[in-house]
Amino acid sequence: MAGVLDGLKVLDLSWGVAGPMTAMLLADHGAEVTRIERPQGDPFGQLLGYKVWNRGKRSAVFDLKDVDDHALFLKLAANADVLIESFAPGVTKRLGIDHEALAAINPRLIYCSITAYGEGTPDQDRKGYDALVAARVGLQYEQRGHPEGAVWHMTGRENPFIDAAEIDPEWLQGANREGPLFVASPWPSLGAFFSASTGIAAALFARTRTGRGQKVSTSLQQGAMACASGVWQRMEEPDAPGFNTWILSSKSPKGHFRCKDGRWVHNWVPNPRFILSASAGETLNATPDLTVQNDPDRFGIGPEELLVMAHYQPLLQDAIAKFSAAEWVEAARIAEMTMQECRPLEESLTDPLLIDDRCVTTVNDPDLGPINQVGITYRLSNSQGEVKGPAHARGADTKAVKDEAAALPDPVRQPVDTTPGDPPLKGIRVLDLGLAIAGPFGCQLLADLGAEVIKINALWDTYWHRNHIAYMANRGKSSIALMLKHPKAMAILKDLIASADVVQHNMRYDAAQRLGLDYETLSKEFPRLIYCHTRGFEKGPRMGLPGNDQTGACLSGIQHEDGAVAAGGRPIWSLTSLGDTGNGFLSAIGILNALMEREKTGRGQFVDTSIVNACLLNTSYAVAKPDGAAVPRLRLDKDQTGYSAHYRLYQAADGWVQVAAITDAEKQAFDGLAGGDPVAFFAGRAVADALAALAAAGVPAELSDDTASLRLFDDPVLRQRKWTTDYHDPAVGKLEQIGLTYELSGTPGVIQGPPLIVGRDTAKILETLGYDDAGIDALAAEGAIACDPPRATQQQMRSPWQ
Repeated sequence: MAGVLDGLKVLDLSWGVAGPMTAMLLADHGAEVTRIERPQGDPFGQLLGYKVWNRGKRSAVFDLKDVDDHALFLKLAANADVLIESFAPGVTKRLGIDHEALAAINPRLIYCSITAYGEGTPDQDRKGYDALVAARVGLQYEQRGHPEGAVWHMTGRENPFIDAAEIDPEWLQGANREGPLFVASPWPSLGAFFSASTGIAAALFARTRTGRGQKVSTSLQQGAMACASGVWQRMEEPDAPGFNTWILSSKSPKGHFRCKDGRWVHNWVPNPRFILSASAGETLNATPDLTVQNDPDRFGIGPEELLVMAHYQPLLQDAIAKFSAAEWVEAARIAEMTMQECRPLEESLTDPLLIDDRCVTTVNDPDLGPINQVGITYRLSNSQGEVKGPAHARGADTKAVKDEAAALPDPVRQPVDTTPGDPPLKGIRVLDLGLAIAGPFGCQLLADLGAEVIKINALWDTYWHRNHIAYMANRGKSSIALMLKHPKAMAILKDLIASADVVQHNMRYDAAQRLGLDYETLSKEFPRLIYCHTRGFEKGPRMGLPGNDQTGACLSGIQHEDGAVAAGGRPIWSLTSLGDTGNGFLSAIGILNALMEREKTGRGQFVDTSIVNACLLNTSYAVAKPDGAAVPRLRLDKDQTGYSAHYRLYQAADGWVQVAAITDAEKQAFDGLAGGDPVAFFAGRAVADALAALAAAGVPAELSDDTASLRLFDDPVLRQRKWTTDYHDPAVGKLEQIGLTYELSGTPGVIQGPPLIVGRDTAKILETLGYDDAGIDALAAEGAIACDPPRATQQQMRSPWQ
């Protein structure tokens, strides 16, 4: 089966994490990727992740300072579709391979640039290693959050609900110490990877309409902002009813429990009635009576629930400790509870269910032999994707690539139209039937690309949409509230589907089938429809289980690795994770690919991905042997300070410093400065003095800044570039959020408006379908629809169709 990107030629001039991963995703879906390597080697060549991220790519060594090699490279660039580079700002211009130079010989080229802090920003020349960026922008303090939670922290408020002394530190996430956390996941680069991949997919689709290439830009700082899009929100009125929650407080237990066998499970959101009822006897009861909806049930989301959690936490710990992790996971499967084991990464990569689904695959590496690694992470029904073999040895294809380049014609300069046009998805209509975050976030990305996104809300969705978590995934959309069990509401939805280009949802697929909203049914009537379904898990026995960001992070090994469980730590669910949102990025990429193919074929198709697929990409820095044996790699220390003396956090007299000595020269300089006891070196110095000494010695370092996020929305550069955005919300007043995490030079993205209000657009949408006021009033009276503000006839009671 052909790949959706078959025939595309990609030049990968990147290194580190984000760029190589972006090129890998293109290779997995059919593109021919050639990695252009420097004669002096790759500064990150020792990364185990390169065995994954460089798979299926040719490798050729070019000296771009050499006249002959430069000329050959320009021939390749003139014949390429996509180029990915991660040079520091200004370097490509000095080399004569910047976007302006290459667009002049190839106006159709998609040129993707991934930097540390963005070209043209005040920080553009700072070192861009993941840990340094995470420290500087404040991401290290967001791993477990702040005692007062994200909402009050961003508005400068104290925590009024609970004294820290009332919460046992043993119940909480993260190392038992104050200060920032270093985690295994390179979140800034992972956010940049998802952003760059979405930007390239959007630019490729736009090219099918305009014939023009363009520059796609992102940065590790924007990647960090993508990770923190849920926690970095600032508003005028945080006390709006239902808006604030305990979920992002560092002083709230997160549903982690140690089992009888010493292994950990995560139940999110913790369900006391299930845990206490199931464990009441000597054997685990997988089917307790959960029909009576009274306390204790799931915890509520209001901040005051911290007091309830503090009461139940020791009871739940004792209950979980009666049985093994495997017993609890099986009981939760039967009871359909969101609980999974926080398992090691190696167990994830040898899980037979993931292997059967092909989201984990085995590659025969020339150096390591057979190794298991992340497989195909999104699929199109006409293009299943394929891992095309292991990473090639450095320079293995140099002769072949240079011979190929020599046979190409000399580049010819052409006129280039640099006038920005419309957003890529202008004129595309998307119906969002998604739930929670994973589905809606993907549709928000499509709205930011100019699509008209109509959210199909249930009548009772206001409860969810008034909280700050829902706000992060629903901007730029209109809302129609429908009771889909009502035949008249279903008829309205079918009329909308007839006008739509895309239908996206993350409900359980059997629920879609019962409603007649499955792909097999809809595609018969609407053959041009792009239909995207995203799940919690892989296709297989777990597919129908309730899944979320937390269970995906458990199954993929993220929580185990980020919490340094192997070293004696406790699992941690990072508040900046890319499970739900990573799934949203993957769905947007798949939809963009399908739309691009539809431009050629006129046919729609099915797109699918999952939260666990996104999480497997997040742990793609490691591999495992097929028998589960670990392949040697760096391991995080128990206190979550870092990987080694040269790449870790240090506590100074008045704060924390992140050191990132990567090269041999930097390591030697650090050793000479700090002597044999770097901990003592920092403990006896103020942060400013330590940073000055490190800078003088040539050692990259940054303050781990706990106030950076508080200045984020006051930065005029970020606002001008739409990296942050603001609008008026009727509930919370002025609302400031993370904006666009990548830039498109030719078809810029657009922020279309604030988060939706359930039912606000119901009447307007119905009018476009031919309904008059009397007809809309009648539908409201029957409980088929809901409007905001309510129609005079709208029922205020529970609809009989619920």
